[in-house]
Amino acid sequence: MSWRAEGQSRPGGPAVPVTPVPGAPVPRRLARPPGAESIPWAELHCHSAFSFLDGAATPGELVAEAARLGLETLAITDHDGMYGVPQFAQAAARLAERGTRLCTAFGAELSLGLPAAQTGVPDPEGRHLLVLARDPEGYRRLCAVISAAQLAGGEKGRPVYDTGALAGAHDGHWAVLTGWVTPKMSAGANSRLWVAPVALL
Repeated sequence: MSWRAEGQSRPGGPAVPVTPVPGAPVPRRLARPPGAESIPWAELHCHSAFSFLDGAATPGELVAEAARLGLETLAITDHDGMYGVPQFAQAAARLAERGTRLCTAFGAELSLGLPAAQTGVPDPEGRHLLVLARDPEGYRRLCAVISAAQLAGGEKGRPVYDTGALAGAHDGHWAVLTGWVTPKMSAGANSRLWVAPVALL
């Protein structure tokens, strides 16, 4: 179920009926009181429905909820792909046209060392490396690395990343926020790769 409340219309669509599951706890929705100040917050690790079995909301729904909660920045970081970025960017642009500013960041959570294809498996195995693009060049480099890894895996859902290629690809155009780092990556990496998240904003 998305973040939509029962009977609430989705943007551009009809009201969504919600049927409660008998015996299931009823989730509480957070509601900001009218006029309440927002707390500065940037969510830099967020999966959309494009991370199958990990994220439930569409990129547009994520943008709408981030705006409702008063987030200043939202990053979309689906597993091993940039699939949701176009919808995410379009939704944020529509929000801006209505006068609400939401800063966006694009990235991916790279799955390193997968033993087998992870299609239909929640939260892929292996070590995870969260990478955000700092600029259009970083986005291009991240897309290239992900594409090469997907092809190297030889089957859907099993990207195979070359850690040496990752270390050489960033050249200061990425921010790595969390994850597993090999000595090879950190030894050869430009110091601009390892940054505090606040430096990205």
